[in-house]
Parts: sequence; C-alpha cells; structure tokens
Amino acid sequence: MVRSTTTSSRSEATMADKKTVFIAFAIEDERQRDFLKGQSLSARAPYEFIDMSVKTPYDSEWKDRVRTRIRRSHGVIVLVSKNSLNSSGQKWEIQCAQEEGKPILGIWAYRDDRTTLTGVRTVAWTDANIAGFIDSL
Repeated sequence: MVRSTTTSSRSEATMADKKTVFIAFAIEDERQRDFLKGQSLSARAPYEFIDMSVKTPYDSEWKDRVRTRIRRSHGVIVLVSKNSLNSSGQKWEIQCAQEEGKPILGIWAYRDDRTTLTGVRTVAWTDANIAGFIDSL
C-alpha cells in the first residue's frame, strides 16, 4: 500500500511538472502548427502544446476561451511567417499573451521566410531553441 502511494505521488508530480505551451499561428500556417505539435507526442516530452485555431470570425466568446488557455499556459510560441502580418487572430493572441505577462518566443515557420513581428523575439526553428525556451518556463 505504501509503495502504491509513492508511485501515485510520483505520477502526480510528473503531471504537475508538465509544461503547457500555447501556440499562436496564422490559419494559413496550420500545417506548420501540426509539425510543431507532433514534437510533443513523445511520452517522454515534459510539455504539451495547445492552440485555438478557428476559421470563423473572432467573437468575444472565442477571445474569452483564448485568454483562459493562455492564462493556464506557462508560455507562448508564435509561429512567425508572412501570413502573420495579416492574421488578426494571431495578433490578438500575441497581444493577449503580452497582457497576461507570459513569456513569448517567435519561431520562424519556414526556412526562407524571415518575417519579423514587433515585440516578438524570433529565432530559427531548431530543437535546441524550442527546448531552451520550454526549459526556461
């Protein structure tokens, strides 16, 4: 019985240590989001990715749900591309993350696209850059 309780406590600690990272992206970059989320499928990954992709107008209910998810996240990764410049939903998610004081890291979604977003530090998409950010949360 004591052994079972110890095992249970370890499992709970592991789950509590798991970090949640919100992904902000333009809907046109949905496939890149899928690639990024695929990196967390390993059972050993100490994090999970969440997002709020929609193809419909951004109403107040959607904004409330996004803010709740961002508040529950440890940090935000922004997939940055030329599509980001015209994505009102992604811009709002970034603004929300800034308002909530969440750490933000921009990742260039494509090798040949080095779009910049004001107020978002953006780096190359590498395992080291992503892991370093998540570890810092």
